Amino acid sequence: MLEKDQIAKDRGIELISEPGSATDYLGFWKKPTPPATQPEKYKTQVNLEYNKYLQWTLEDKYGIAVTPKSDSNLVLSTLLGMTPILLFLLLLYFFFRQQIRMAGKGALNFGKSKARMLSRDKNKITFKDVAGVEEAKEEVTEIVEFLRDPKKFQKLGGRIPKGVLMVGSPGTGKTLLARAIAGEADVPFFSISGSDFVEMFVGVGASRVRDMFEQGKKSAPCLIFIDEIDAVGRHRGHGMGGGHDEREQTLNALLVEMDGFDTQEGVIIIAATNRPDVLDPALLRPGRFDRQVTVPLPDVKGREEILRVHAKKVKLAEDVDLSVTARGTPGFSGAELANVINEAALIAARRGLKAITQDEFEEARDKVRWGRERRSLAMSDKEKENTAYHEAGHALLCELVEYMDPLHKVTIIPRGPSLGSTMYLPTEDKYTHRKRELLDRLVVIMGGRVAEELIFGDVTNGARGDIGQATGIARKMVCEWGMSEKMGMVEYGQHEDHVFLARDLGHQREYSEATALEIDTEVRKLCDDAYARAVKLLTDGRSKLEAIAKALLEYETLDRKQIRELMDHGRIITPPPAAKPPRAEPPPLTRAQGTTIAPDYPPGLTEAPA
Repeated sequence: MLEKDQIAKDRGIELISEPGSATDYLGFWKKPTPPATQPEKYKTQVNLEYNKYLQWTLEDKYGIAVTPKSDSNLVLSTLLGMTPILLFLLLLYFFFRQQIRMAGKGALNFGKSKARMLSRDKNKITFKDVAGVEEAKEEVTEIVEFLRDPKKFQKLGGRIPKGVLMVGSPGTGKTLLARAIAGEADVPFFSISGSDFVEMFVGVGASRVRDMFEQGKKSAPCLIFIDEIDAVGRHRGHGMGGGHDEREQTLNALLVEMDGFDTQEGVIIIAATNRPDVLDPALLRPGRFDRQVTVPLPDVKGREEILRVHAKKVKLAEDVDLSVTARGTPGFSGAELANVINEAALIAARRGLKAITQDEFEEARDKVRWGRERRSLAMSDKEKENTAYHEAGHALLCELVEYMDPLHKVTIIPRGPSLGSTMYLPTEDKYTHRKRELLDRLVVIMGGRVAEELIFGDVTNGARGDIGQATGIARKMVCEWGMSEKMGMVEYGQHEDHVFLARDLGHQREYSEATALEIDTEVRKLCDDAYARAVKLLTDGRSKLEAIAKALLEYETLDRKQIRELMDHGRIITPPPAAKPPRAEPPPLTRAQGTTIAPDYPPGLTEAPA
């Protein structure tokens, strides 16, 4: 039986089943029971949306109409269902609107230049902040005068260079000098890197070049500085991408803009690179980069000036003599000297000092040049003994030969990638090397391996760096410097330090196989002769060798004065501080013993690693 005569379609119906009835066909089933005087009510809920048969039965058999219920919240339900779509469309609208507003940063503005402008108010750097490059400053003084008073040159018909290319090793101050020019002239300074021109989209680099020059014209007079221009100005036609290479298209746009650029507008281009050999010749011709300014490594006077500039920011003790530090840092660049000042300040802070003393400068210099001490590295006694004799061999030969840079110190404390080091410091800057100096250097380099063989009757792989260094010097003596009597004053092959991809890989030898065999024979002869001299000197001075090695095992680090005392008296008269116990630090990863710390050391500054 049914309780109601009308059912709303959005609700379930309520059925009352009498005992004994079966409604399993409609999905409701109750076990039949014996008849009773009073019917037993059985209630259940049914959703007519999912049971069309029941809906038809109610309408046909019982005459009960099934009508949909009117919902007053239909509009609200529809709006709630469409809310996610509306939010997505609104978010998409604001995203594209923001992209259009962000000039040079959005997806629709890839062609805008990424040059960063340094205004006159923010650029406080002048020539007073640049030291050690006096010749370079003199060359760029004309640019400053032109930017200050262009009519002075224009009335005489003179033309200021369109572009200035600064060439020098990394860290010599090329970027700093460019900012100082803008600061002295009090003009806006645009800075951009060569790699900022290159993107994954074709034509973006050329568009950015044109936009950069447009910005410069609007802000004239100004300076545009392109750092690391070799990233975009490499030699064309190198076989890696053809004429449609994106880098070549960018370079072509740069050449066109510079060729049609008029310096009377007051915009000067300054570029910096440490690889002028790979730049395209069209970029270097007069009319584009008219002038090349070399920014070299500073000499001893320049190093002292640089140290004084950076020392103004720190507190120095009374015993500090910056001239001593300058003499002890030959071959250092301006960036390395600034790092020495900073490291000395950090060391003094760790030690709780109120000012930086000379000891901190010495330790900072050694850390910057040869790496940090790694006292926590666990070494067996046998390895320590082997390292001590290896370094003792280098140190002893350094004092025995005549033409060698003075010994600075020798240590068996792991420093940088090596397990021990013998350090030399020249008394003055050296730009050339005599043949006898190079021959003596070969002897000193062989000292470590000879000492191992002489004492232990065996050798280790600790001399790997020594062998490579000796072979490189000997080969240059034969092939480049004409120091072989047999081969004569002939240069065999090009002596470029870097391989220019695709242009030099296909380069063929300019001498025959027989000549190549003679070159190898001469190189080996130089190394063998140096090895024989080292064997004789260390054999004659074996007692001195053993004294130095035992002192190294006890003190770990010895300077030249203590080495001379061991050689002259057999004992140390002024002993150094006792060896420090290793600190509880996790041991860093290291390479094999004897790895050279710096394969291409600066002129006049060398070392012989273990």
